[in-house]
This record gives sequence, C-alpha cells and structure tokens, in this order.
Amino acid sequence: MTDAPTQADESEIPVTAEKPDSPVGVTGVDHITLIGSNEEDTVEYYRDILGMPLVLRQPNLDAPEVTHLFFDAGDGRIITFFVNDDRDSDSRPQRTGLGQVHHLAFSIDGERMAEIAEALEDHGYGYNEFDRGAFHSLYTRDHNGLTIELAADKFEIPDDRRGEVLARAQAHRVEEGAEYVKDEHMRAALEELGLPIEEIEIPTTAASGSGGL
Repeated sequence: MTDAPTQADESEIPVTAEKPDSPVGVTGVDHITLIGSNEEDTVEYYRDILGMPLVLRQPNLDAPEVTHLFFDAGDGRIITFFVNDDRDSDSRPQRTGLGQVHHLAFSIDGERMAEIAEALEDHGYGYNEFDRGAFHSLYTRDHNGLTIELAADKFEIPDDRRGEVLARAQAHRVEEGAEYVKDEHMRAALEELGLPIEEIEIPTTAASGSGGL
C-alpha cells in the first residue's frame, strides 16, 4: 500500500497510513486508565448511562487501598478507572493542561443519534451536537466534568481500513485547500480505495450545534 502525497508543502510532517519505521510498533489500544471519583458514581455513568459492562474489579496493584474498575467499551477495548469511596464526584468542567486528557470519544450507532441525545437529557446530561466532516458527534460530560464525545461514522468503513481512508481523505482535503475533511473527501477516498460508498443516515436533533452542555 502506498499513499499519495498528503501535504501541499513536502517539508511538513507527512500524513500517511503507512506504518512508520519505529522501535516499538504497537498493535492496538489495550486499555486507557483514568483517575475516577468513587465506584458508585463511576459505574452509574459508564455502565448505566453509556452502556459499558463492568468486566473486572480489583485493587490497584500499586495502591491496594484504591479500587481498579475495568469497563468494556464495546469492541474489546477497555476503559479503566482508579476510584476510592472517599472521593466526591465533581461535575464542573475540567481544565486541561499538557499531558492531561482533553476528552474521550466512543463510537455510537448513528441511526440512534436523536434517541441517544434525548436519553442524555432525560438523565440530566446536557449535550452539544456537531457535524465534524468525517463523522457526526454528540458532546456531553461525565460525572466528573470530563468531556465525552459520542461519535457516529457517516460512512461504512471497515475497521482495518479506517486509517487508510482518513489518510486518503486528508490528501483530498489538502489538494482542495479545505479547512477540514468533508463528506466529498470521504467519498473520494472510499472510491479511490475501491471501497463501497455506503452512507449512514444520521437523524440530527433539534438542538444541533448548541444543545446546552
């Protein structure tokens, strides 16, 4: 597999789906661990609101007084939290700095976008909705103020071709001089790679673009 040039200026860092010549070569995401508040609030949000099964609970092996919770995000990838019942949740928006988490993004079924937005509101969670070009997203916050993105693909893309499709769409974006990847760049990338162009109908909500996060 080779990629067409993806930058107008070849002196810039290239964007490509080619595997780099690196000393490690990771094979995927195993898990991501965050510092949570208490177990009850964490389980209520990530299991009962987002729908992630709690698949493992054990002491933090480096700090046994802390509980380590493991949630299945739905594709075999795991999100874990270090929690302690002495910690209160704080729903105020987080302020992020270097090395901190800006947001977590999880995949959702785009055809259920409006239904999911309504469910968030019914459970007291505000949201904003935006068309991000390559995908369509709801943004909300968890019980500790961490921004959560619920992203829906606008096109059917095989998981093992996702990076390749995005790299090709990037090439078309740069060639056109567009600010961000748009639907037409995704269509062109899929066609160029010989993949079927299957668009997903995403019902938008009445609060699209605002919502009240």
